[in-house]
Amino acid sequence: LDKVCECFHMPFQAGDDQVLKGMRRGYSYDSYMNIIRKIRAKAPDASICGDVIVGFPGESEEAFQRTLDLMEEVKFDNLNTFTYSPRPNTEAADWDNQIPPEVQSERLQRVQALAVTHALERSQRYLGRVVEVLVEDRNPKNGDEVMGRTRQGRQVFFPGNVDELKGEYAMVKIVEARTWSLVGEIVDNAK
Repeated sequence: LDKVCECFHMPFQAGDDQVLKGMRRGYSYDSYMNIIRKIRAKAPDASICGDVIVGFPGESEEAFQRTLDLMEEVKFDNLNTFTYSPRPNTEAADWDNQIPPEVQSERLQRVQALAVTHALERSQRYLGRVVEVLVEDRNPKNGDEVMGRTRQGRQVFFPGNVDELKGEYAMVKIVEARTWSLVGEIVDNAK
């Protein structure tokens, strides 16, 4: 995949087939995982990001557990998390089996905690590696640093002159892994 960045946004919404059916999604846990396996086979280091909604009407604890199972199987680099909220003129908004807000909140906290664990785990794979980074701008929190992204979309901060590096590729050795970003040291300009 030398002509494409290895970053895939693959919203899954839920890990339970019945919940997905209620959401009127056109896929199942298995069909979703088949796509993920194809991506991993072609690009093992690819970043997989997604979206999940917890507390959809009728979501049992067992159904919610299948969402956690899917997260464990994929280990997302980044995950956007939401609680279900009724929308006007939607079928599910009128269902009797709404999930109480306190249950939605507790499930959201569990999903977010697991997402943070996986994001840090996925960041740690970069430690000690030299990666190509496209420099985007100055680090707004440290004017002596620039920030950019790897081919997998992971944000990287490292010392550098933004006037010289912005819009350029730099080879950067990763020395620190954070949950949502990396810290590195420039090794050499790539281009």
